[in-house]
Amino acid sequence: MSINLFDLTGKTALVTGGVHGLGMSMAKGLGHAGAKIVVNDRSSWEAVNNAVAEYKSVGIEAYGYIFDVTDEAAVIENIKKIEAEVGPIDILINNAGIIKRTPIIEMEVEDFAQVINVDLISPFIVSKTVAKGMIERGGGKIINICSMMSELGRQDVSAYAAAKGGLKMLTKNMATEWAKFNIQTNGIGPGYFATSQTAPIRVDGHPFNEFIISRTPANRWGDPEDLQGAAIFLSSKASDFVNGHILYVDGGILATIGKPSNE
Repeated sequence: MSINLFDLTGKTALVTGGVHGLGMSMAKGLGHAGAKIVVNDRSSWEAVNNAVAEYKSVGIEAYGYIFDVTDEAAVIENIKKIEAEVGPIDILINNAGIIKRTPIIEMEVEDFAQVINVDLISPFIVSKTVAKGMIERGGGKIINICSMMSELGRQDVSAYAAAKGGLKMLTKNMATEWAKFNIQTNGIGPGYFATSQTAPIRVDGHPFNEFIISRTPANRWGDPEDLQGAAIFLSSKASDFVNGHILYVDGGILATIGKPSNE
């Protein structure tokens, strides 16, 4: 009997912050593979409703909720609501995140702490809450969205890099503790992607555009759909013995020290 290892039919996936951008692209991939999609935003029903409408317009069953992923009480309350109203959460993608671009010497402690709170502590809160149900039911999939900054430093993103480096190690520790419960915990580390946020710098002649193209062996920015295969793989039976890894979808950036300037 043939088995479709990548079929997510009947699964429910929570993608935090999946109301736009790369989170929405990954959620669409899971939805097209058969999963029901649940997304959240911290405060905007407009963003949630627009996202749900977008998912439904391409044939994906989707639901939206409002809650702050850094508020443990709100997370616990809304996970209960989601599992009562939509179904048990089989797949969690911790995608919600922020970045503040400030030199270390100029960065306020409050701003540094806010980035750590959203990008590192919230995956801890949401994962531990969802994992309790996964343990009771005998398994699940958790995907933490890491970054190139889980491995590399860059100017003016110290808090983000600290959080994403910590998230890489949190992923490994979640795998260490929860693999025995048939929970696979892994991460995805996106490279540099063509999104609405990067549009102003993805123009010929812009220094950062030239830097990314020259630094990436694939010689291009990533397309948001390039993340869908990784998300489906780590959400499906195909990854049932994959645990504690970060899958970098980066066009080869981490594989090289770069090209000579005269190439």
